[in-house]
Amino acid sequence: MTIRDEVNNGYEDQISHGDLIPMLQQIQDRVGYLSPESIAEVAKNLKISENEVYGVATFYTQFRFNAPGRHTIKICLGTACHVKSGQKLLEALERELKIKTGETTSDGLFDLQRVACLGCCALAPVMQIDDQIYGRVTTARLKKILESYA
Repeated sequence: MTIRDEVNNGYEDQISHGDLIPMLQQIQDRVGYLSPESIAEVAKNLKISENEVYGVATFYTQFRFNAPGRHTIKICLGTACHVKSGQKLLEALERELKIKTGETTSDGLFDLQRVACLGCCALAPVMQIDDQIYGRVTTARLKKILESYA
C-alpha cells in the first residue's frame, strides 16, 4: 500500500481538519510511525501546511517519527523512578545503545522511549522491553538484560 493509500484509507469522502489526529493515528497503527512522506500527504489532503501537521503530531507523545525497532524499550521517569535514578538509567541506555530517546539503533534491534509512568512504582526504577517489565534495574544489570534480546 502506498503512502497516499494509507493516508486516504477510510477517508474517501469529504475530509475535514477534525480528521487530522485520527488520520495520524491510523497511519501510525498501520506503518508503525509517521514518515515525512506521510506528513506531507496528510497536509496535502487537509489543505494545511506540513508544519501544522508536524506541530500537532509533535504535541502528542503517542506519535513516533522513526521506524520502531524490533524491541521497544521504555524507561519510566515518573516520580518514584526519578527518585531512584531513572534518569541515570536512561543515560546509561543511551550510551550503551548509541542512540537518544526517540531513536532506533542502526541494526534496527531497539528503539528507546521515555514514559511518565509504567504503574510499577514499588519496583522503581522500571524499564519495559516490549511487554516485559523489569524492576529495580541497575546499570550493572542493564547489559545482561539487553544481551538476552540480541
